[in-house]
Amino acid sequence: MTNTANTSIEVLEMHYPLRIRCYAIRPESGGNGKSRGGDGLIREWEVLEDCSLSLLSERRLSGPVGMLGGEAGKAGKNLLWRDGTWRALPSKCDIQLKSGDRLRVETPGGGGYGELERVV
Repeated sequence: MTNTANTSIEVLEMHYPLRIRCYAIRPESGGNGKSRGGDGLIREWEVLEDCSLSLLSERRLSGPVGMLGGEAGKAGKNLLWRDGTWRALPSKCDIQLKSGDRLRVETPGGGGYGELERVV
């Protein structure tokens, strides 16, 4: 799975022991600007069998920069739900998941472009 792949939920659930819990646009994640940066995505999977997970992601400490006065987009997040609590995962890791664990990936928003016009 990559950030640009858009494999359908039905295909994923049919071929892998996963349940898709959320697949949505990440509201307000794009940076402000004359042209607002694009919003990221939220993807959340529940694993139905024990498995291993490898994450290789970027822009988890700072969001994509804005240009010519535009603001940065929000940084991404990787979260693991286990035993009733969410905990942050690093941008790059290999971990073992247990049946019932949930992985939530919030992708970064794009940086804004250009300064907002100020109304006085």
